[in-house]
Amino acid sequence: MTNAGKRVLIVDDEAPIREMIAVALEMAGYECLEAENVQDAHSLVVDLRPDMILLDWMLPGVSGIEFARRLKREEATAELPIIMLTAKGEEENKVQGLESGADDYITKPFSPR
Repeated sequence: MTNAGKRVLIVDDEAPIREMIAVALEMAGYECLEAENVQDAHSLVVDLRPDMILLDWMLPGVSGIEFARRLKREEATAELPIIMLTAKGEEENKVQGLESGADDYITKPFSPR
């Protein structure tokens, strides 16, 4: 199975993290979209329909958790896979992230592999 044509939206307010993830995913054949906040991310979701979102928990303004909840409530995006990226590694944070609609959870720092 090929990853060609699969779009991943990376939402993180730290450009170096977005770039590190994008390089690793592009090497694996994915097309990457990047956003530094929920407003930009929502526009990309509506316009370009990514196949998956890597979503930082702590974002300026609207949190990643709130954005995940919003996406899961909307019919058009309810099935969109979301993986939360966060420095919050405690079990209660993971539970909260998964309850918000995230499909999986990656704690920072992490290896791009």
